[in-house]
Amino acid sequence: MTFFEELNDGNISGVAYKNIRLKKNIISYLCNSGNCTIAELCKELNVSTPKATNLITELVNDGIVEELGKLDSTGGRKPFIYGMISNSAFFLGVDVKHTYINIGLADLQKNLVSLSENIPYILNNDKKSLLELCELIKQFMSAAGVNKDKILGIGLNLTGRINYATGYSYSFFNFNEEPLTNFLEAELGIRAQLENDSRAMAYGEFNAGVVRDEKDVLFLNIDYGLGMGVLINSHLYYGKSGFAGELGHIPLFNNEIICQCGKKGCLETEASGQALLRLFKQKVAEGSSTSLISQQKLNINEIILDDIIQAAKNDDVLSIELIAQVGEKLGRGIALLINIFNPELVIMGGSLAETGDYIRLPILSTINKYSLSLVSRDTQLKFSKLGRKAGVIGACLLVRKRLLEDTL
Repeated sequence: MTFFEELNDGNISGVAYKNIRLKKNIISYLCNSGNCTIAELCKELNVSTPKATNLITELVNDGIVEELGKLDSTGGRKPFIYGMISNSAFFLGVDVKHTYINIGLADLQKNLVSLSENIPYILNNDKKSLLELCELIKQFMSAAGVNKDKILGIGLNLTGRINYATGYSYSFFNFNEEPLTNFLEAELGIRAQLENDSRAMAYGEFNAGVVRDEKDVLFLNIDYGLGMGVLINSHLYYGKSGFAGELGHIPLFNNEIICQCGKKGCLETEASGQALLRLFKQKVAEGSSTSLISQQKLNINEIILDDIIQAAKNDDVLSIELIAQVGEKLGRGIALLINIFNPELVIMGGSLAETGDYIRLPILSTINKYSLSLVSRDTQLKFSKLGRKAGVIGACLLVRKRLLEDTL
């Protein structure tokens, strides 16, 4: 039985269980630290030389680790060096948005080896939408050219309330009694994990994006909705029930707009992509001019969020003005976060972050107005480096992390 087959065997115990855990530690060490010798592994894992040698030999035989030759030495016997075979295993990441999905495949050493972006898809909370999503994932796997047995897990990001520990989604595809992960595993034939999209994006950005040495980081997903991922001391923060980060549902405004959560006055009703879309259509209906209608001859009901974002990049005045309004209101929410968390870094991601200074400048102005200067002066504000790939990368890395954790 190979190592990856052992991982999926729930009946292993005793010495075999301990050996699997040690092998996971070896793989994790090699992935994160690079190549190493047996002596370095013995020190890292606190095991004997014969034990480390046997474990490495088994991983070599399974095609997961390879011998890279001997280390140059000034004297004595030259030790062998070992390293990971990156393409021995893969992780699939699926980032689901309201009008499209992104799917990517990463290898053991975090390299994104295949990526399909902006695949047309409409997210609805029904069985048809879920089955369509599964079909798109199957098509990607088929086109990727990777043996399905080498894909160790799939990470699926959804907006809304997700409990990754139980595998339940409470905002979308919540019509089955069983956990959504159970359905996905049966449909796709791969171990599945769920994650909130903003939290996965935060994890991707933290590990492969704009974050450097910062440990306390807030990631804002400014998209159709408004979400947040929180990293405290370099670890994702989930809260008691796994739902931490519901920034969009802070009751910050006294309005009569009903949020998708069913309440009124949420930040998301005034400072999100859906708020921008609503304002844009309202202004056009009232007679405001825009290049989206006059030049592209779009019907007002056909306009989607990406159309407004692209129009702003093309200097459409109405789009720019409304994005500034959304930015000003969002800045109030960010000022509140800075006063509460005193973070080292706030990252802005999601589709609205692609508008650059059109949203950044009003946010900065409002932060300066509402945040405490002693608290905010050490907080950096940056845009996402990974952009729309953040969710896919984060999903892949979270599956990899959880598979290689020191528990089965």
